[in-house]
Amino acid sequence: MKLAYWMYAGPAHIGTLRVSSSFKNVHAIMHAPIGDDYFNVMRSMLERDRNFTPVTISSVDRNVLARGSQEKVVDNITRKDVEERPDLIVLTPTCTSSILQEDLENFVERASIDTKSDVMLADVNHYRVNELQAADITLRQIVQLYTEKARKKGELPTGKTEKPSVNILGISSLGFHNHHDCTELKRLMTDLGIEVNEVIPEGASVHNLKRLSQAWFNLVPYRELGVMAAKYLEQEFGMPYIDITPMGVVETARCIRKIQQILNEQGADVNYEDFINEQTLYVSQAAWFSRSIDCQNLTGKKAVVFGDSTHAAAMTKILAREMGIHVVWAGTYCKYDAEWFKEQVGEYCDEVIVTEDHGQIGDAIARVEPSAIFGTQMERHVGKRLNIPCGVIAAPVHIQNFPIGYKPFCGYEGTNQIADLVYNSFTLGMEDHLLEIFGGHDTKEVITKGISADSDLGWNKEAQAELNKVPGFVRGKVKRNTEKFARDRGFSVITLEVMYAAKEAVGA
Repeated sequence: MKLAYWMYAGPAHIGTLRVSSSFKNVHAIMHAPIGDDYFNVMRSMLERDRNFTPVTISSVDRNVLARGSQEKVVDNITRKDVEERPDLIVLTPTCTSSILQEDLENFVERASIDTKSDVMLADVNHYRVNELQAADITLRQIVQLYTEKARKKGELPTGKTEKPSVNILGISSLGFHNHHDCTELKRLMTDLGIEVNEVIPEGASVHNLKRLSQAWFNLVPYRELGVMAAKYLEQEFGMPYIDITPMGVVETARCIRKIQQILNEQGADVNYEDFINEQTLYVSQAAWFSRSIDCQNLTGKKAVVFGDSTHAAAMTKILAREMGIHVVWAGTYCKYDAEWFKEQVGEYCDEVIVTEDHGQIGDAIARVEPSAIFGTQMERHVGKRLNIPCGVIAAPVHIQNFPIGYKPFCGYEGTNQIADLVYNSFTLGMEDHLLEIFGGHDTKEVITKGISADSDLGWNKEAQAELNKVPGFVRGKVKRNTEKFARDRGFSVITLEVMYAAKEAVGA
């Protein structure tokens, strides 16, 4: 077992809580020690949401360890049933409950006898899946629960809606720009003459899940959440689903053409080519911008990309295919989705990295010295240490990446937001050097440690003073080249002589 102080994807119970708290009037009870209920703080702080249902913790303490948990867990479920009158109570296991080997399924059956609410155990293996996988499993489980419940009661609707309609699957709390993307996707569907049947789980009622089968197709914008529910609905009702993420001009058009194909196969007569052309030329400024002199100045610049499968793959394609930027390597922390990711980005970058080790990613960034990074909050921190700008494109993120303003990544408006993010993430021309010349740029101190934990090189005063004279926009590269030269030759301290020798070695 390895102790980690940074995880790209959280533990499984966070994924279950994200899904359950996204639904209306669904209450989650988490069986865990006190202190594991940080989800409430995270949700209220990042989402700035006043009206979500807090998660209740059924605490594991010394009394529970001595006597067992059943009585306490059942009491908490029945109490919340009376107090909150939720439609569904989700009992959320944790690593602690798994270690104790408690029969939570039995607890749920016992509590269900005395509750008016539905009670469900989130059936996820906390040692085998992470936050993203658990969220996908939990959403499918809830959809299946209410589909089968409606079927038993004879309440499942028959047939499709009169007009073409869609379910949007996978919009949830704490998702990267999910709410903005949802608004943009709804607008896109309206423009295409498609009604939105249901959006799940965010803002949805479990009572409406029986209506999912009425839609003509399902749209799953993110691979991390919604695919399992879409596959279940396809298996049960023959509903086609689309998992093409509409990010960037090319992929948005490809997604719309796939929608056109699916609708026409079901008897509609639609042609969206004129719409795609109109949106590409006049709504999406990204297409125009890619041909402008500003964007052409970025052609050939080196970038690296890292994030979840959906956003890292989409950004890699946009950078390489639509903006002419050289993606040196692209990576994801979704190890379970490695084959799909490699297939998607293989032709658009020089190297593919699949890892959950932030140290490996930091070293990979330092090794290739890109002009810009596109990654998560962790890569933003790495970029600050290396003086390389970073655009955040995927969770985990900082609160500043939950903007109050409208910033979708999906659809044609999303293409504009992404183009701005890309352009503004590069240090342009001589701006850094000019800021130093005319003042106002705090560059007095130089970070002399590398990204790797085993970097033990120091700089003496004379060498550090000399390094400070190097223009800011190339200083990071000079520092790293010098440290590599010194490390290869066994120097522990960098002096002026070492700096000059390193300079001669690279022919500078």
